Amino acid sequence: MIRQEVSTSYEELNEDMEQVASGLMAGTEDVDEEDRSSTVLSAVFLVYQTITDFREKLKHPVMSVSYKEVPFYDAPGIALYPGKAELLTCKHHYYDYILPLVNPGQPGEIECTTQRVNYTDPFTNQTKKHAVIVQGPQEVKKRELVFMQFHLNETDQDFNAIDYLLFSSFQEFLNSPNKSEFMKRCESSYSSWKFSGGFRTWVKMSLVETKEKDGRETVEFRQEISVVNYIERRTGAGSDQLFFVVFEWKDPFIQEVQDIVTANPWNMIALLCGIFLALFKAADFAKLSVKWMIKIRKRHLKRRSQVLNHIS
Repeated sequence: MIRQEVSTSYEELNEDMEQVASGLMAGTEDVDEEDRSSTVLSAVFLVYQTITDFREKLKHPVMSVSYKEVPFYDAPGIALYPGKAELLTCKHHYYDYILPLVNPGQPGEIECTTQRVNYTDPFTNQTKKHAVIVQGPQEVKKRELVFMQFHLNETDQDFNAIDYLLFSSFQEFLNSPNKSEFMKRCESSYSSWKFSGGFRTWVKMSLVETKEKDGRETVEFRQEISVVNYIERRTGAGSDQLFFVVFEWKDPFIQEVQDIVTANPWNMIALLCGIFLALFKAADFAKLSVKWMIKIRKRHLKRRSQVLNHIS
């Protein structure tokens, strides 16, 4: 009688334990299934985000700016459009020092290398243009500068100015077989500026080299301009005007600009491999968890059968 009661109560206890174990197994399988689903979703999101970032970096490269120091520059070309004004003097000076003016308004020495070119306006193809091409400074370490003086007789205009533009190489202009076409291309590619009469305009130049995506290199001039009023001391000057302009290099550094693509395909491949490896590891972990629970269940069933046999 006592053995039957103990056996009955033990069977009831085992049934309760089996139900608890089955519930734990089912819960564990549900949790594993949820973890597996969340892991897969996270991996898919990371893959999508990685590919999207890679494509955005390809579309938007980063601008890289560096500076290259040079001992001297290739002499630039200075194209001046004086109109009715006359070039009186042109000299090279050094160390930012300009000698006092002697007989301003009178023709003097022209010590610069100059060329005169006539060509058709590249934008209208009708207007004839006359340009005076002057060789620019080279010795940046010695602070070489080019000083020019122009004279304009009486005019009916309210404002007077002389246009000019800068291009990268005076030697390239000299070597050009068709100088008119060369100047038309320069005017189409470079910006032009002005300096006014009655002032000394000091132009400090700097050079910017840009490397395009297709491998082409473009050159751009940047300028810092300061203007000083000219004190007129001539007697009987009338309404004629004097123009003074100075060209000098600002510093011995060329600014180099290029676009750099920061997207690295190898980095993206390594990141994707890491994501897939983590996904496989998570799947293996879930598989091992299920095997462990099955093993625990079998061990529990084995112990129960041993206990029942012993009681019998």
